[in-house]
Amino acid sequence: MAKSKKIFQIENNETGLHGQYKTWFLDYASYVILERAVPAVEDGLKPVQRRILHAMKEMDDGRYNKVANIIGQAMQYHPHGDASIGDALVNMGQKDLLIDTQGNWGDVRTGDDAAAARYIEARLSKFALEVAFNNKTTEWQLSYDGRKNEPVTLPMKFPLLLAQGADGIAVGLSTKILPHNFCELIDAAIKYLRGKRFELVPDFLTGGMIDVTDYNHGKRGGKVKVRAHIEEVDKKILAIKSVPYGVTTTQLMESIVKANDQGKIRIKKVTDNTAAEVEIQIDLAQGISPDITIDALYKFTDCEISISPNACVIVDDKPQFLGVQDLLRLSVDKTKDLLEKELQIKLNELQEKWHYTSLEKIFFEEKIYKELEKKHETWEKVLDAIDKAFIPFKKQLKRAITKEDIIKLTEKPVRRIYKLDIDELNDQIKGLEAEIKQVKNDLANLVDFAVTYYENLLKKYGKGKERKTDIKQFEVIEAKQVAIANTRLYVNREEGFIGTGLRKDDFLFECSDLDDIIAFSKTGVMKVVKVADKTFIGKDILHVAVFQKNDERTTYNMIYMDGSNGKSYAKRFNVTGVTRDKEYFLAKEHEKSKVHYLSINPNAEAEIVRVILTPGCKAHKKEFEYNFAELEITGRGSKGITVTKYPIKADGVKLKEAGASTIAGKKLWYDDQFGRLNTDEKGTYLGMFDGDDKILVVYNDGNYEITDQELTQKLDSEKVIFIEKFNPEKIVTVVYTDMEKRQFMVKRFRIETTTLKNKFSVIKEGEGNYAEAVTTDEEPVLAMQQGRGAQVRKGKLKIAKIAEVTGWRTVGSKLADYSKSTEMEWVRSKESSQPELFQ
Repeated sequence: MAKSKKIFQIENNETGLHGQYKTWFLDYASYVILERAVPAVEDGLKPVQRRILHAMKEMDDGRYNKVANIIGQAMQYHPHGDASIGDALVNMGQKDLLIDTQGNWGDVRTGDDAAAARYIEARLSKFALEVAFNNKTTEWQLSYDGRKNEPVTLPMKFPLLLAQGADGIAVGLSTKILPHNFCELIDAAIKYLRGKRFELVPDFLTGGMIDVTDYNHGKRGGKVKVRAHIEEVDKKILAIKSVPYGVTTTQLMESIVKANDQGKIRIKKVTDNTAAEVEIQIDLAQGISPDITIDALYKFTDCEISISPNACVIVDDKPQFLGVQDLLRLSVDKTKDLLEKELQIKLNELQEKWHYTSLEKIFFEEKIYKELEKKHETWEKVLDAIDKAFIPFKKQLKRAITKEDIIKLTEKPVRRIYKLDIDELNDQIKGLEAEIKQVKNDLANLVDFAVTYYENLLKKYGKGKERKTDIKQFEVIEAKQVAIANTRLYVNREEGFIGTGLRKDDFLFECSDLDDIIAFSKTGVMKVVKVADKTFIGKDILHVAVFQKNDERTTYNMIYMDGSNGKSYAKRFNVTGVTRDKEYFLAKEHEKSKVHYLSINPNAEAEIVRVILTPGCKAHKKEFEYNFAELEITGRGSKGITVTKYPIKADGVKLKEAGASTIAGKKLWYDDQFGRLNTDEKGTYLGMFDGDDKILVVYNDGNYEITDQELTQKLDSEKVIFIEKFNPEKIVTVVYTDMEKRQFMVKRFRIETTTLKNKFSVIKEGEGNYAEAVTTDEEPVLAMQQGRGAQVRKGKLKIAKIAEVTGWRTVGSKLADYSKSTEMEWVRSKESSQPELFQ
C-alpha cells in the first residue's frame, strides 16, 4: 500500500494543477508565440503564411488555382484547419504583393469579405517566384505528420515583413509592424549597402495622411497618427476621400453618426458613395462651419486614429523587440548571404560543367574513346585504361577525375568525334570560362551585386507601387476649439445657480459640454466651473460667459465697495488662468462687500460711467463721471483706485459713453505648414489687426478670397501663394499662365468684391492655367529668367508699363512666352536698376 501511494503522489505532482501551469502552459505559450502569432525575422512570415506559399509553389504551373484547392494543399502542412488557412490567404492576397488574385477578394477599405473559396482563384506573383523560392538554399524539416518536407523558412531576398506589415496576439505578448512602401524599402536597402543613413516611415494601401513625428523607428513606445483625406466640396458638403489604416468605411460612418448623436458635430446626413475610390459624403447642418467640422471630425471620430507599433519578431527561436531599421538591416544582410550562397552554388555548378566538358573534349579529341574498342578482361580494366590515358592531360583540369566521370564519358555517343562537335565543345568551354569569371567577379564585389539585384527589383516591380500615404505633421486640435454648442445653459440669478438642468429658469446661451464657464456674483466672487447639470456660484449672479483661457484681450471693468471701510474702488483686470471650482474674491472678502458695476470688454474698451451717491451722504457733489481709461489694467487680485469714500446709491453707476479700445490691435501670423492663422508668432507675420480688418488670400489655381481673422479656419496651405492684410485701395498684380496660347499673362486690378469666404477667379479659364506670382506692391518690378546655359535670358520688368489697372474679370496682357525653365520673383523698385527689355 505504501509503495502504490508513493507512486500516486509522484504522478499527482507531474499532472496536477501546479504541474500543468509549470509545464503545459509554458509549452502552450511557447507554441503560440513560435508557431502561430509572431513572424520569423528570416522571411517575415508566420508559419501559416509560409505553408500557404510553399503549397502554392508546389501547385504552380503559371495558371490560377481555386483557393479551395490551395487550402486543401496547405492543410498537408498546417494542422489548424481550413478557416485559418483561408483567412491568411485572403489577407495576403489583399496586400497585392506575393499573390496574384482573380475574383472577388473583398475590400480592406469597406470591410467587405471575399467570396467563398470555391469561387476565387490565386497564383504566385512573378515577384514572389523571384524573391521567395530557391530549393537549393532552403532549409527543410518534416511536416507535422512526418509525411512531407516543408521549409523551416523561405529564402526571402526582400524585406517582406516591412512591406506587408504584421499583426499578431500571442500569450503574454503581441506584435504590430506597420507596412512600408515597396520602392522606399529598396532605396533604403541600397543606402544601407552603401553605408549611408536611411529613414523608413509607414505607407498604407488605403492612402490617407500620416504624422510620423513620434514613430521612433517603429520601436515600442512610438506612435503614428493617421488621418483620412477630407475635402470641402462647398460650404454645405464635405467629402472623405480615404480611410485611415485599419478603419473601414462602415466603422468610419458609425463613428461620425455617434459623434453627431453626442452633439460633438452637427450634420444632416452621411452617405457612402464608395466605388472604385473611397467617397463618404457629409451634409452639414445649417450654419455650421466646414472648417470647424473638419477639425471636429479629426478630433471626435475615426477620421484620425493613433497607432502604436510594436515590432516583435522571432530571432533564433526567441521573440525580440526591434525597430524597423534593425529589421531592414537584418533582411539586407540575410539577402546578401543568400545571394552569396546562390553565386557559390552557381560557381560550383559552372566549374563542374567546365570540368566535364573539358573531359569530354579530351576524350574525343585525343581518341581516348578507342580504349573502348580494345579487348580488356573486365569492365573495371576498361575504366582503368581510360583513366591512365587521361594522365598526360590531368594538369589541364581543375580537379581529380572520378570513376563517375569516366562512366559518364563512356555513355556518350561516338558521333562526338567529328571536328564540328569538337569545335562546339571548345565554344562551350569558352562560354563557361566567361561565366565563371563573371560569377567570381560578383562574389568579389558582393555589395555591388546586391545593389544591382535591388535595382532590378525596383525596375521590374516598382511601377504602380509609389507612396500612397502623404507624410504631414498634424496640428494639435483642442477639443474646446472645435466642439459645437450642443447644450443649453440656464441661470437662477437670485439663488446663485447655473446649469443645463435649470430649464424653468432664465436661458443664457448655447455652449459645448466641454466648455468652462466663468461667472461673477454681486458679492464680488468669481468662479470658473465645468458645464454641469447644476452648479452653485453665489447669490445674485451678475455675469455668466464661456471662459477663454489665456485671453489677454478681454478686460473686465469693475467698481465695487469694500465692506470693511465702505469705500468704493475701480479696477480693470484680465482673467487668463484660474483653478477650476475655486472662489476668487475680486472685492475684499467681507459680508458687506458688493459690486456696483461690471462690464466685459473684448478689446479692452474703457467707457465713461456716471456715479450717483446716496442723497444723505456728506459729499458736496453727489453725481460725477468716472473714466476707466484713466486706469491701468492690473491683476484680478489688485485693490484698485479709490472712486469715492461716500456710499454709492443702489444701481448708482450708469454707463454714460462707450469707450474705445485701450490696447493695440491683434497681431496675426500665418503658419503655412498647417494653413492656420495664429497669435503665437508661428509662420509669416501678417500685421496688426483691429476688429473689422480682413485678410486677402490668393491661391495657385487663380482664385482669391477675402476672409476674417477667425483662428479656427483652415486654409489650403498647398495652394496658398499669397496672403496679407486686406487693403481695398491696393492694386493686386497677378502673373499667370495661359496654357492654350503657351504664354505668361499679367493683370492689375483692385478687389471689388466684399463677400467673405467666397472664392473668385482672376485668371483666364482653361486646362492647366495657374497663378505664378502675386504682389500688391505699388510699383511692381518682376525679375525673370528663361533658358539654360548660353541660351539664358534675364530681365527686370516694370509691370506698370506693361499692364494697366483694369477690372478683376479681365484677361490681362501678354508678359512673355511660356517656358518650363522660367524663373521669376518680385524685386523692390528701389533695388532694381533700369529694367532690361525681356523679349
